[in-house]
Amino acid sequence: MRSLTAKKSGGFAPVRGIGIIVLLVILVGAVAVISINSGKMGLAPGEVLQVLLGNGTARQQVIVFDFRLPRIVLSILVGIGMGASGCIMQSLLRNDMASPGTLGISSGSGLFVILVIAGFSLDGVSSALLLPLLSFAGGLTAAALIFLLSNSRGRDISPTRLILTGVAIGSGYSAYTLLITLKLDENQMEFVQRWMAGSLWGDDWRYLAVLAPWVLALTGYALFKSRMLNAIRLGNQTAAGLGVAVKREFIGLSLAAVALSSGSVAVGGNFFFVGMISPHLARRLVGPNHKILLPASSLTGALVVLLADTITRTVSMGTDVPTGIVITLLSTPYFLYLLAKSD
Repeated sequence: MRSLTAKKSGGFAPVRGIGIIVLLVILVGAVAVISINSGKMGLAPGEVLQVLLGNGTARQQVIVFDFRLPRIVLSILVGIGMGASGCIMQSLLRNDMASPGTLGISSGSGLFVILVIAGFSLDGVSSALLLPLLSFAGGLTAAALIFLLSNSRGRDISPTRLILTGVAIGSGYSAYTLLITLKLDENQMEFVQRWMAGSLWGDDWRYLAVLAPWVLALTGYALFKSRMLNAIRLGNQTAAGLGVAVKREFIGLSLAAVALSSGSVAVGGNFFFVGMISPHLARRLVGPNHKILLPASSLTGALVVLLADTITRTVSMGTDVPTGIVITLLSTPYFLYLLAKSD
């Protein structure tokens, strides 16, 4: 009787949800195939296939393995990380407007990334390890300040108070970031501007070797905790009544969300908007069950970033436009629609 009730209440993944997950995987694969065959240096699909099979000319191998394939993998990883991070935050705070960007965590991560740019070289394995760790430290510091300042003893955290505190903390971080950027040289300033606009700059296998286990392990942890997210989404008192250690799970999942967003943007650029939009799109497709919602949100994020990057590389816009700008232009109408519906 219990198992039957669980199935009806969404305890098990519905067939429709699994079908949509499969469809999203196919779409990500299809866009990846289009992306690897697209660009200023044209390659036919047959030539790309020969390169992937170990054949092809030296020029074709450089185009595929040194330029296009790392960028495609980076787009997918950044999208997965931001989609999962946004989904976790919105569920923990029970606020569909929550994301690393609206909570001010992006400003903390960005400040520490700027400090790395100002004080260290971005070449070599050391920077591949240093950037995600320091970005996580910056995001974690900002998150800790926001939660401490918005917390009232004996009362649940107010999402509105949390977001307003995040805006205030983010403004302070942004001001300090601006102060540092004024001291950068021309090349560093150009890099910072492109990073803040959402440029997929870390398309190097050294960076991907660090980012891939970071993103996949943390996303796997969040998926493992999907039942806890389902319970917390119902409210802290309800979750506690169901036997969930709310405070412990909240802290663990919050750390995972901050780490996912910080690691993703450290080598991918500022893509916090993806963390807000992807969970909304996924929730409309598969519903609120996190066993399906988390992978759907991650795949939706991957699809959005990969599609936007493919557009920037194939459509002539007169200049090299960062991927984040295309995502913002495409997503803003939907974001305004969400705001209008929330009134």
